[in-house]
Amino acid sequence: MPLLIKLRRLADQTLVLRGELLLTELEFGPADELVHLPAALRYEIMVQRLEDAVLATGRLHMDLTCDCSRCLKSFPHPLDLTDWVCHLPLEGEDAAPVCDDCVDLTPYIREDMVLALPQHPLCETDCPGLPTGRRAGMQKLSGDHAAGVDLSLWDELNKLTI
Repeated sequence: MPLLIKLRRLADQTLVLRGELLLTELEFGPADELVHLPAALRYEIMVQRLEDAVLATGRLHMDLTCDCSRCLKSFPHPLDLTDWVCHLPLEGEDAAPVCDDCVDLTPYIREDMVLALPQHPLCETDCPGLPTGRRAGMQKLSGDHAAGVDLSLWDELNKLTI
């Protein structure tokens, strides 16, 4: 169920919302191959009515599992938006859609979480990557290198005479 805010309830009080949104409800598209999404997003949001807008502030949290983009090792990656803020104008050109006196926060939460996903997750900032002999750019050569020495592609290109 989407995260709907009833505007009538905001007229005289500030709402505090806590709970979970399933990723199917958030309609997350396919994530990066290296980022594995959990089943739900946890939220704690305070919503208040301004004159002609709704202000939502709070915390959004997901526990991701990522594969390192250098060594492909899996590791946990908490995604925590602690100071999340969403200003939804109710009038004007950028007005949030209002349906049955409700505003849906779900698309705004989805957009901010997608933007916060790691693009090149690393298990450690100084991850060395795969062991040297197993890198994709390395190949075993035969012929005059029958001893089994690994040479990089650059070494082969340096042998070219142009």
